[in-house]
Amino acid sequence: MISMSKVNSIREKWRNGASVCDIAKSVGVSRNTVYKYVGEDDFSPKPECRRARPSKLDPYKPIIDQWLEDDRKENPKQRHTAKRIYDRLTEECRMADVSRTTVERYVRKAKASMNTGEAAFLDLVWAPGEAQADFGEAAFCVKGVRRKLKFFVLVFPFSNVGFAQVLPGENAECVCRGLKNVFGYIGGVPVRIVFGNAAGVGRKLCDGIRTTDVFERCAAHYGFAYTFCNPYAGHEKGGVENKVGMQRRNLFVPVPRIWDADKYNSRLLDRCMDMAGKDHYLKGEPERQLFQEDAFALLSLPEKPFSCVTIRYPKTDKKGRVRIDGQHWYSTDPAFAGQEMIVALGAFKVTIYTNEAEFVCEHDRAYGSAPSSTADPASQLALLAHRPGAWANSQVRASLPDQLRDHFDSLDKPGLAAGLRLMRDQSAASGWDATVGAMEAVLSACGRIDGPSVALSAARTASGTVAYDEPVDLAAYDAIMGGAR
Repeated sequence: MISMSKVNSIREKWRNGASVCDIAKSVGVSRNTVYKYVGEDDFSPKPECRRARPSKLDPYKPIIDQWLEDDRKENPKQRHTAKRIYDRLTEECRMADVSRTTVERYVRKAKASMNTGEAAFLDLVWAPGEAQADFGEAAFCVKGVRRKLKFFVLVFPFSNVGFAQVLPGENAECVCRGLKNVFGYIGGVPVRIVFGNAAGVGRKLCDGIRTTDVFERCAAHYGFAYTFCNPYAGHEKGGVENKVGMQRRNLFVPVPRIWDADKYNSRLLDRCMDMAGKDHYLKGEPERQLFQEDAFALLSLPEKPFSCVTIRYPKTDKKGRVRIDGQHWYSTDPAFAGQEMIVALGAFKVTIYTNEAEFVCEHDRAYGSAPSSTADPASQLALLAHRPGAWANSQVRASLPDQLRDHFDSLDKPGLAAGLRLMRDQSAASGWDATVGAMEAVLSACGRIDGPSVALSAARTASGTVAYDEPVDLAAYDAIMGGAR
């Protein structure tokens, strides 16, 4: 292939009557080249087609294709990268003499061909009155205890106005409580709400949806329609996905301190509305102004409020306690031992009634995998650690073994507060009995109490074993002790 300037020179000389030999000599090309370009009748630009050439990667391409195909069934966050594919080929398939760049180039091309039509997202249109719902997670300081809690977000994509509520969990009772609080604040009910594939509310299985009873009742009570996104399809509700991150950064930094959850959530709704003063990121109008169209499209609130509880009918044990959610025990009265009770599980409270619907008691609902019991003095630790002046007459003090009680009595106020905080935090992780036993054992062995020793002893008491990151070899100590003899 010669340059187009030489081609023009050849054709120009030919038009001026020069011979083929003279043209070849003057331009510096062969006679065949002159004949070729003199006879050419189309010089339009044409794309160069790259010819496929054999590659050292060819034997491994079917394996790579299979791995990429299997990835389509997995969580997008746990799929093969090009580097991981290269590492697996090197380790498992004994691949040699193929560079990582070659693998990356093929993986990029293979993913592009497999994802045709899949990576393109539609620009969805949301009508006024439609909403999206999702959960986020953030750190909070609740009654002096640092905890990770969920926060429920309901956003209206038309106006981009969103509302958040801090809740202790992600179950159906929490979802319904969050919806109820937001509905009451805005004075209406969204026409339709799009939820993620949240296990607490419902789960999309193939073409069917399985929802919890309390959520079905909540939807029927307020009259809103609902749909669920496909698994791992956050783009189907991108408005609330973005709002979760934005509210975490703007509402929960620095770490909020919460004493009364209801009062905090009430103030939180006002703060969410205050954030709607900015212009919409696409429409250029204030979000608060656009929200008026959302509000106009809302359904009316029902006359009666919805009770966001799940009803269960457990039987009490010999001590009159009922067990809920696996390892959480709630006390009633020994007189009700062995009887069936009615338990109303709410987002924050557990209310217990007799089988004739007579009120018995109410407790704070416990969350997490650590065992808990309302009969344990551990339920007072959060408040007592904040107010150690009540130590002398507390149930915690009365429940401790004599040696441990005397030790705490001998501490000054800062030392007492530190000890109570240690007891509070360890009880949340290992339970009351394991924590008290660990503290007593450490005090007897060392004459003092320190956090690492208590944590180790409590873990051993709670589980029966202690897991170490690496195998423990005590042979060196045996040699030392043997030499000492």
